[in-house]
Amino acid sequence: MDESRLRQLISKRAEQMPPFLVMEVLERAAELQRKGRSIIHLEVGEPDFDTPKVALEAGMKALRDGRTHYTHSLGHPELREAIAGWQHRMYGINVSTDRIVVTMGSSGAMLLVFAALLDPGSEVILTDPHYACYPNFVSAYDGVAVRTSVREEDGFQFDLRAVKAKLNERTRALMLNSPANPTGTITTPERMQELVKLVGDQAVIISDEIYHGLVYRGRAHSILEYTPDAIVINGFSKLFAMTGWRLGYAVLPEPLVRPVQKLQQNLLISPPDFPQFAAIAALRQADGDVERMRQCYDERRRLVLSRLKAMGLHVLAEPVGAFYVFVNVQRFTTNVREFAFDILEQAGVAVTPGVDFGPGGEGYIRISYANSLENIEQGMDRLQQFLSIQPILHPDRRF
Repeated sequence: MDESRLRQLISKRAEQMPPFLVMEVLERAAELQRKGRSIIHLEVGEPDFDTPKVALEAGMKALRDGRTHYTHSLGHPELREAIAGWQHRMYGINVSTDRIVVTMGSSGAMLLVFAALLDPGSEVILTDPHYACYPNFVSAYDGVAVRTSVREEDGFQFDLRAVKAKLNERTRALMLNSPANPTGTITTPERMQELVKLVGDQAVIISDEIYHGLVYRGRAHSILEYTPDAIVINGFSKLFAMTGWRLGYAVLPEPLVRPVQKLQQNLLISPPDFPQFAAIAALRQADGDVERMRQCYDERRRLVLSRLKAMGLHVLAEPVGAFYVFVNVQRFTTNVREFAFDILEQAGVAVTPGVDFGPGGEGYIRISYANSLENIEQGMDRLQQFLSIQPILHPDRRF
């Protein structure tokens, strides 16, 4: 088969999918490093810590014990029990193990949930900005991602009037993310309750809670504290530094369990075997490790905010969760994608352009503080030097 025919066979969906800009930045940064450049990585949302020892040892024991086979398509009962126990300990809620589906990462959980919910033309309401992959998860099933504008001065939370205007008979879900990527902000309990009341029986709320536990003031609230009919997506990658174990889960309303289970059986068979035992140990025994990581992230967060303030980059919506700062740089650019690559090429600092997270991210860069204090200090020094020689396009702006 010649190349032209192969190109004709590629789906329009695949052709039209936008690039994941954080990976474009990472790959260009790696290319520069291969050429001998020093690069400070503040772009990738991955913990720089190793998996806690208790989880690592449990996973290794499971391997030695031959836990390398298919499992129940919902996941090992022992892990589902541990997840239910963690949900009760964190939020005081009782979740039946029958409502928990263990998946291949939280992304796998989202793909299964959207496959169960969406028909062609079905709509999912998102904030703008939002996690970059949400619209692509939706479009994979010919759904439509409906963006709603949010304001930095409101903590990038859903605007209730905007949501009400977007709700219609095609709406299947509203996607909530708190603590949020890319902003690090948290949706208040009051706003969650208002969203539950507003959406009502018209659609289901899907709450991506992957950054729960990584909170530096107060705590994150689960949507299940306010309604039993929502969907929770979570996993082990962020809180427990287990990105490479590829394990997540969904807590589902009872009517959705069997459809999602059948999809998992047909598309993925089952979640991986031995990582589930590492996850059990993480949930039950890694509190001390998690607290040490949380304190390190908080120290880094405060350092980044202090350095940005010294540069005149005041962050109105101070991040109190996850490990990101979403920084308004509109004084310096009208094309933040080019601006982020200029920072990489000229200053040797990798950051993510805000447009990776939707049109509402234009004029912002995302800084990840999942890196050492030493590297963050050096990255901030380089960024400050870069900004000091940039022309000011909008001198009247505060940011």
